[in-house]
Amino acid sequence: MTRLILLLSAVCLAAACGSPAANGPANSNANTNANTAKPVAAAPTKEALFEMDKKANEAWIKGDKAYFDAMLSDKFVSAERGQRMTKAELLQMIGSFTCDVKTWNLEDPQMTKINDDTYVVSYKGTYDGSCTMDGKAEKLPSPVRAASIYIRDGDKWKGAYHSETPIIDPKAPPPPAPAKKEEPKKAEKPAANPTANANATAPAPAKPTPSANTDALVKTHTAGWEAFKARDAKWFNDHLANDAAIVDPLGNWLSGKANIVKQWTETTKCEGITKVGVTDGFASSLSPTVEILTLKGTADGSCDGQKNGDLWQTAVYVKEGETWKLAFMFESPAM
Repeated sequence: MTRLILLLSAVCLAAACGSPAANGPANSNANTNANTAKPVAAAPTKEALFEMDKKANEAWIKGDKAYFDAMLSDKFVSAERGQRMTKAELLQMIGSFTCDVKTWNLEDPQMTKINDDTYVVSYKGTYDGSCTMDGKAEKLPSPVRAASIYIRDGDKWKGAYHSETPIIDPKAPPPPAPAKKEEPKKAEKPAANPTANANATAPAPAKPTPSANTDALVKTHTAGWEAFKARDAKWFNDHLANDAAIVDPLGNWLSGKANIVKQWTETTKCEGITKVGVTDGFASSLSPTVEILTLKGTADGSCDGQKNGDLWQTAVYVKEGETWKLAFMFESPAM
């Protein structure tokens, strides 16, 4: 009888005997997991991202380093005038200049989705003012077309990219920049106290390394330039994301695969293009399926009556299946 009772007890425990208490640990774990689940930011609106860029613009003018330290992703990169800058490099630069801006205005916001965790907002900016660095004042370009990329980071959206380019009137393009004269280097005087000088100077941020996908993306982007030369609409249809958007070299915003393919293969009138190329490719990863590729692209010949030349480009690629597709591109003449 004792053995039977013990056997029945064992069976009862193994089967939980329908007792609510038997589910206690499982329920407790489920509740704990539910309570500790981290909140996730909702999909952004165009207005919300535009407002974030307005605040960032104001913080930039004020030299507010703390603001950017909090709102930028550690994956942030900027690319202007062919210069690629990480978050650490940007933070080191903020505060090294002063700005005197009388008026500024941001308008005409546009937004496109790269994937559920990555969005682009673009807008037009006008400025009346200048910034001074190392004793040299430089007038702020105006008007400009700007673009920022935001990525989901837990319960927040953080900046992962920013760039600006002048809005150009095709009937009055700016003249080429004059060649810079090489000035003889001055002999550096040794510091009176090398140890104190080393302690006073902040160490330079570590240089980033390119993504493992850099070569593959450069190859795809080079094929895109070849498709532009050949007016190959099929190639673009196969390698552009459906919601693709671009900022072209004149500072215009264009969105939608069909519109972009038509622009590159029909609307833009080109002649004499015999050679295209890509150099300085450098990719960084925003996620396993989103990469930012910065580079310099070039073509000979002319388009729409203007001589072609070098373009600084930022190309955002998203991976769909096994194919990397262009989801966003920002172009600026290398003037």
